[in-house]
Amino acid sequence: MSFYTSLSGLQASQTDLSVISHNIANASTNGFKKSDAQFSDLMAANFATDPTKQVGSGVMVKANRQQFGEGNYNSSSNALDLAIQGDGFFAVQAPGSKGLLQYTRNGAFQVDQQNYVTDASGGRIQVLPVDSDGNVTANGLDGLTSLQLPATSGTPVATKKVQMDINLSATAQAPTLAFNRTNMGTYNNATQTKIYDPAGNAMTLTNYYVRKPLPVDSSGNAIQPADGSTTWQVYSFVDNQQLTVGGSAAPVELTFDKNGNKTSPTGAIAFDNFTSVNSTVSQPLSLDYAGSSVAGSIFSVASRSQDGQSVGILSGVSVGTDGLVTASFSNGQTAKLGKVALASFVNMPGLRQEGDSYWQATGLSGNPSFGSANEGSFGQIKSSTLEGSNVDITEELVNLISAQRNFQANAKALDTSNQISQTIFNLRS
Repeated sequence: MSFYTSLSGLQASQTDLSVISHNIANASTNGFKKSDAQFSDLMAANFATDPTKQVGSGVMVKANRQQFGEGNYNSSSNALDLAIQGDGFFAVQAPGSKGLLQYTRNGAFQVDQQNYVTDASGGRIQVLPVDSDGNVTANGLDGLTSLQLPATSGTPVATKKVQMDINLSATAQAPTLAFNRTNMGTYNNATQTKIYDPAGNAMTLTNYYVRKPLPVDSSGNAIQPADGSTTWQVYSFVDNQQLTVGGSAAPVELTFDKNGNKTSPTGAIAFDNFTSVNSTVSQPLSLDYAGSSVAGSIFSVASRSQDGQSVGILSGVSVGTDGLVTASFSNGQTAKLGKVALASFVNMPGLRQEGDSYWQATGLSGNPSFGSANEGSFGQIKSSTLEGSNVDITEELVNLISAQRNFQANAKALDTSNQISQTIFNLRS
């Protein structure tokens, strides 16, 4: 009998060594949760057995229980590296599966060739849909969807109107040479504004400002206007194409009274339709200097706006502490794509380990409950952060030594039983 008692101890110690070795091997695995081998004694008895004379029959492995304490958190430069501070699991759709969900604490996500956010095994992270304000619109299993980042945002809009408020310097001197955009000495100031053609291609609207020379008398003296007004000429180009008004390439004139307030034109300047070099569709364009003035200060642009836009190219993605995923685009637009779905279980140790830092729901764990971070019992999402293993190397090495000693002790007990049996076999009558 003692042989089998010692054998059960050897087997239990071997299991303990295997569990500890597995923990140590995964000390650097993101999201890994260590396990502890738990044992119970074996007793052989019946209702007639005297409880004061019971002898144990050994040990058995009762459970290999997972410990779901949090690991250390490590910062990274990837906004899609996610960690859960608190309870919850990321839900991912297994590669090549349309329905099978697996659960993980390893938040090392990346973008695949189809712009889906996936883990290293190709599992697609699941999110809950949201409205434009970031409020979840569908909860539970049926609301889950794979997170896919849109490559573009919006539709192109051709620029039709440019609004510009500038301040021209009252002390500026009129150039003596005829205007030539390649010669800075022939104009006083210039502004550049990005505008868009019907296809969303960017163009540059350049306006050159020239103080108009005063007329001179027969003696060559400048004749000052009786009302104290000043006039400025504006030459406008889109890239290398000069804009015209009424078919004329003559400059548009801005007139200001003695107080520096603009008196003409009273409305926006309407240019003739033009066609950009990257488009076959002509477009109108107007330029409004409604709030412009002339003052003693230097030239400046007080405000500038235009009503066109290009198609936005995905330029970045961020994840808030509540799991809200927001994409940013090159045209300044943003889009809320969903909230990272978190799953919880009534009995987490009942989850089955699948490898690759995945867990699978079982009858022991119960069905998952889904929700968002910072709600109910769910923890918060930490972006640019990864949760490491919760294995404590020092603790595991101590446990390893203890398990080794237990193994050696049971081996010694088995050897002792063998020696006793051998002694009995060698007895002679």
